[in-house]
Amino acid sequence: MIIFVNAKINIGLQVTARRPDGYHELSTLFYPIGLRSGTPYSPQPFCDILEVTELPDAETTRFTFTGNAIDCPLEKNLVYKAAKAFEEALLRKTGKAMPPFDIRLEKHIPDGAGLGGGSADASLTLKALNELTGAHLSDEDLIETAAGLGADCPFFILNRPCLAKGIGEIMTPVDLSLEGKWLLIVKPAFGIPTREAFAGIDCGRDHADTLAPLCLNPAEWPGKVENEFEPHIFEAHPELPLIKQTLYDAGALYAQMSGSGSALFGIFDSEPDLSPDAFPSSRLFKIRL
Repeated sequence: MIIFVNAKINIGLQVTARRPDGYHELSTLFYPIGLRSGTPYSPQPFCDILEVTELPDAETTRFTFTGNAIDCPLEKNLVYKAAKAFEEALLRKTGKAMPPFDIRLEKHIPDGAGLGGGSADASLTLKALNELTGAHLSDEDLIETAAGLGADCPFFILNRPCLAKGIGEIMTPVDLSLEGKWLLIVKPAFGIPTREAFAGIDCGRDHADTLAPLCLNPAEWPGKVENEFEPHIFEAHPELPLIKQTLYDAGALYAQMSGSGSALFGIFDSEPDLSPDAFPSSRLFKIRL
C-alpha cells in the first residue's frame, strides 16, 4: 500500500491551559493541505510518501526512511511509535498479534514548520496498518491511539477541516471550504523548537473566541483570527513578521504562522506570483486548495 501523506495548517490558535501531564489545551481549526498535490489540479508536489507492505517471512517489522533527514533515534520516530502503538491497540482490542511489515517513508514535508508532517506520517501509518491487518478499528479507537502520539495526530485520522479542542483530540468537523483558493507557504531555514514556542505562552489569561469569525470570508479574518504564538515568536525572529507583511503586500486575503511555526502561509484568490528572491533563505511551496 502506498499513501501520499498530506499536511495541515492551523487557522487561528489559542493555548488555554497547561495540563498536569505536560500537554496544553488548545483551540484551533485544522485545515488539510496537499490532498491533491502533484496532480494537474495542484502540480507542485507537497507530500510525504508512505509505503507499507506485509513481510510474511520476517520476524519483526522493518523501517526505512529516505528524503529529508529525520534527526532522532528510531525509538522516538513517530512512524515507529505509531506502529508500536497500533500493535498494542490491536492486541488489546482483538487479541491478535500484528504481523511484520516493511514500512518505508520518503520524507518531503519540512519539519519544525507547524505543518504537522510527522504527525500525519504517524496517523496514516495507523490507518494503513488498520486496513492491511483487517482489524477494523473504529475512527474513535484510532483517534485515541493517535492522541498518545502527539497533539496534532488525531486530526489526521479524520483529515478534514475540524475545530479542535483539548490537546487536539476533541474534534468537530466544519463545512469551511477554501477549495479553488491558492496557498503560498514560506518555510524559513530554521524551525521553532516546541520548548521555545510554549515558553512564551500565558495560559492563565482570558481568551476571547477568536475562531468565531471563521464563518466569514478569509478576507475578513485579519485582525480577528489570531495565532497567539506569533507575538513572542515574532519578537525572537524578526524576519517572520516581514514574511507575513510581504504575503499581505502581494495580495494575500489572510496570512498567519501555522501552529508554533516557523512556516507562514498566505491564502490567495488566484495563483500568487512571488519570486523566491522575496524570501531569502526560505523555501516556497505553492498549493491549490
